[in-house]
Amino acid sequence: MEAEIQGLTKRYGSLTAVENITFEVRRGELFGLIGPDGAGKTTLFRLLTTLLDPDEGRAVVDGLDIVTQYREIRKRVGYMPGRFSLYADLSVAENLDFFAALFGVKVKDNYDLIAPIYRQIEPFSKRRAGKLSGGMKQKLALCCALIHRPSVLFLDEPTTGVDAVSRGEFWDMLFDLKRQGISILVSTPYMDEACRCDRIALCNNGHLLGIDTPAGIVAQFDEPLYALSGDDMYGLLLAARQAEGVKECYPFGSAHHLVVAPGFDAEAFARQLRQQGFGGVTIQPVKAGIEDVFMKLMQQ
Repeated sequence: MEAEIQGLTKRYGSLTAVENITFEVRRGELFGLIGPDGAGKTTLFRLLTTLLDPDEGRAVVDGLDIVTQYREIRKRVGYMPGRFSLYADLSVAENLDFFAALFGVKVKDNYDLIAPIYRQIEPFSKRRAGKLSGGMKQKLALCCALIHRPSVLFLDEPTTGVDAVSRGEFWDMLFDLKRQGISILVSTPYMDEACRCDRIALCNNGHLLGIDTPAGIVAQFDEPLYALSGDDMYGLLLAARQAEGVKECYPFGSAHHLVVAPGFDAEAFARQLRQQGFGGVTIQPVKAGIEDVFMKLMQQ
């Protein structure tokens, strides 16, 4: 196993950021922690990268204990925090040289690993890091996290605030790194990115709600689900939540998702809404996604 976490707990005064977290990450796996802000993802990553000590529980990363062997772990892991943490006044090349020196290596030693990524920003090697676009900052931060060829890579919400094209490019880079044998733990609030992982853990309020493959997570949803839309979306939301046979109703993109009881008559419900004065009402069955499972597990 690349990481084994047992009963990990971290408190900040009266706030418990993560509580009794237990899971494992397999060698060579791309493992995703999926959840909203405040779910405990960053605290968990800081524990596993030895930046924080746990209050309870234990964890092993690459065969090493995070408390007693923290110095060795820091040599073997790469960590890309959620916020851009490189030196804004240093150039692209200077940042890369600095992080290489920090780990006692030279850029040329592991250039083959970062080359596919670094070549995209190399034309701007003399530009200050603080003047880079969001996507370029992301690529530079990833290069700096990889320059010592870590065995485990931790990426804390790496695509937050990045445009859709750059997000897609970033995940392509992760697949390439995985093929080179690097185990990757990535956190994200984006449910669509969860499908790109080998396995995922759904997180909320410091707890794990479930761990499985993306397909396995979706298979847990076993109730009828409908998408509802119309001209007055807020009014429809309130009306649906009061309707008989509707167990849950929540906004989902351009529609509302309705979790309903067996025997629910969608057409009769749509007619009822039209009679109440709602225009443009459409309702149709849909397949559940990871976000639907997440909403369901939050209610338990």
